[in-house]
Amino acid sequence: MIRSMTGYGRGEACTDGRRFTVELKSVNNRFCEVILRQPRVLTQIEDKIKRRIQDKVNRGRVDGYISIEETGEVTPTVKVDKALAVAYHNSMEELMADLSITDKIAIKDLISLPNVISLEQPEEDIEKWYPAVEQACVEALTGLLSMRENEGARLKQDILQRADQIRDLILGQVAERAPLVVQEHREKLSQRLAEWLDSGVIDESRLAAEVAIFTDRADISEEIVRLASHLEQLGQILGEGGPVGRKLDFLVQEMNREINTIGSKANDLVITNSVVNAKSELEKIREQVQNIE
Repeated sequence: MIRSMTGYGRGEACTDGRRFTVELKSVNNRFCEVILRQPRVLTQIEDKIKRRIQDKVNRGRVDGYISIEETGEVTPTVKVDKALAVAYHNSMEELMADLSITDKIAIKDLISLPNVISLEQPEEDIEKWYPAVEQACVEALTGLLSMRENEGARLKQDILQRADQIRDLILGQVAERAPLVVQEHREKLSQRLAEWLDSGVIDESRLAAEVAIFTDRADISEEIVRLASHLEQLGQILGEGGPVGRKLDFLVQEMNREINTIGSKANDLVITNSVVNAKSELEKIREQVQNIE
């Protein structure tokens, strides 16, 4: 199946009183690039999450956003720095003695001082969270890939329709018109020679030679055959599915080369107009191919 490189997906999963939300958004890129933004606590499992995404995405830049929401109670640990409290107490007693102050030092005075009492979050085994994060990631990937596939189907249909237009223009109109161009050239050349010659007698061998030269210069049969082959390949590649964006990009370049050559050889307004229209359709195909994985 053909996939676009643009898409979006979202997933959620819960564990240990926490809800993990993963959002994935992808855009065009020549290679596969995954950029994650998540709380620092998840840094140690970041590479595993990236590899999970890269297993499913071949091309495109994927921006991932991971958030954590507390859904249950997490009891912090109260830490008392006894050594610091003793140091504060001794310093206060020394100061009171120097100032002849007889007040007693209350415990509330000590615990209100900086860093005597602090709250610490309990240590967590982050690896235990990974299954839930992975579950949310898989759900987001499913949505992302589904959107990429839907968009890819639309791109495929559009490319095939435009390829049919090129086939009608070049393999139809141009191929039919090409032999007539040679005949018209022969008639025009014969008429001009007759006007130039006083006797009106035309050297048929000279005329045939001139027509042969023109025919050779204007011959587009090889280009038409190659273009027909490229159009057939285009349909086959789109039918294969998978990551075919680079193949299509190269093939479109080859098609453009053949159409340009046909245009440069054309010495006819009808063929020129058909070539211009074909190049317009091919340019639209090229733009669509840039979006394909």
